[in-house]
Amino acid sequence: MFNAVSILGDFPILQKKIHNDKRLVYLDNAATSQKPELVIEAMSNYYRQHNANVHRGVHQLGDESTKLFHQSRRRIANFFGAETEEFVVVRNTTEAINQVAYTWGEKQIIAGDMILCTEMEHHSNLVPWQKLAKRKNAQLVFLKVNKFGELELDRLEELLKSGKVKIICLTHVSNALGTVNPIEKIIETTRQLSPKTKVLIDGAQAAPHMPIHFDDLGADFYTLSAHKMLGPMGIGGLFIKLKVLEELEPFLYGGGMINTVSLLETEYADDIEERFSPGTPDVAGLVGWAAACEYLHNIGMEILLKHDQLLVKYAIEQLQKIPQVKLVGITDLQKLSQRVGSVAFVYQGVHAHDVGQILDSEGVAVRSGHHCTMPLHNKFGWPATVRVSFQLYNSTDDIDILVRALQKVEHVFGK
Repeated sequence: MFNAVSILGDFPILQKKIHNDKRLVYLDNAATSQKPELVIEAMSNYYRQHNANVHRGVHQLGDESTKLFHQSRRRIANFFGAETEEFVVVRNTTEAINQVAYTWGEKQIIAGDMILCTEMEHHSNLVPWQKLAKRKNAQLVFLKVNKFGELELDRLEELLKSGKVKIICLTHVSNALGTVNPIEKIIETTRQLSPKTKVLIDGAQAAPHMPIHFDDLGADFYTLSAHKMLGPMGIGGLFIKLKVLEELEPFLYGGGMINTVSLLETEYADDIEERFSPGTPDVAGLVGWAAACEYLHNIGMEILLKHDQLLVKYAIEQLQKIPQVKLVGITDLQKLSQRVGSVAFVYQGVHAHDVGQILDSEGVAVRSGHHCTMPLHNKFGWPATVRVSFQLYNSTDDIDILVRALQKVEHVFGK
C-alpha cells in the first residue's frame, strides 16, 4: 500500500511552516503541484554542468546539452506511450491548444463546419475555438453537463452523423468537477460514425493522476502541462498523431525549425516535430520534466490513481458531514471511479474567497473562484467554488486538517 507520508521528505517546500508555525497542507495541486528534490536537482545540475544551446554547436557543452535534450524528449514521450516524433514541446496546455487551432484549424475549418466542445471546458479549451469559429464562420456546439457533473452524450451520435463536426475538443478530467470523461467511448463512437473528425483531448488534469498511453488512446491531439505533474512551470507537451502532424503548417517561424533559408524561400527541418518548435528550447525545463516522469514511473501511475481515488472518496465522506457544505460534481460513492484529482464545494452563505482565506490562516492552501470554467459556474448558479485538489504527497490527515479548519469558517461567520 502506498504511503504518502513516507515521501513528504522528497518535497522541500512541504517542510515549510506558515502562519505561526503551522504545517503547510497544500491542496491546490490542480493549479500546480509541488516539485520533488529530484526535479529541482536535475534542473540545477543542468545549469551547473551542461548549459549550452542545443543543435549545431561543435563544442562539448553543446553536445552534452543536445544529448540531454533528446534523452529527455524520448523519456517523456515513452512515459505517455507516444513516439518521440509525435511529441511537440510547448510551454503549456494553453499554448498546445492554440497551436492546434492555428496549425490545423486555420487550414481545415470552413464556414458551416462544427467544432464540438463541452460545457465543462477550461477557458483554454474554449476561447481558442470561440475565436476560430468566429474567424471561419463555423458553429461552436456543446455537449451538456448534468447536475451530477457528468457529460451527456445523447446528442453525440446525431452530431457526428451530420457530417459537419470537424473536431471534438474536450477535457479528459474536469479541473472544476474532477469528472473523468469517457473519452475512449467518445473516440470509438467518432471513429465509427465520422472517421475524418479529429479529436483533441485536454489532458492537463489527467496526466498527474492516471496512466496515459497516447498511441492506444486513438486521439489525434493530446495536450498537457509539466507543472501539474511534479515538473517545472513553463513547459508542456502537444502529442500529435504522425499522419496528422505531416499535414500541418507551422505558425511560428524562426531559427531551429528550418533546414535551408534564402532571402525569398525557406525549407523546414527534416524532423517534422522540430518544425513546430522554433527558437531556443527550455532544455532545463525538459530535463526537469523527464525527472518528474521518472519519479512518477518509479512509484507507478496505477498505484497513484488508486491513492487519488481514496483521497477523493474520503474527502467527500468527510465534507458531506458539514451541513453548510454543498459538494459539486459526482458524489455517488458507487460512481467515484469517474472522479479523480479534486473535490469542489460551495460553503453556503460564505463566499469561496472568504473560505479560502480562513483556510489559509490555518495553513491549508486551496483554490477559490470559478477555476477558469465560468460558463459551467454560471450554468449552475455558483458564484464561486472552493476546490480541494490532491497529489501523491497528500494523505487523509490533510483532509482531516481541512475539515477542522472549516470549523473556523462557521465560527467567524456564524454559519
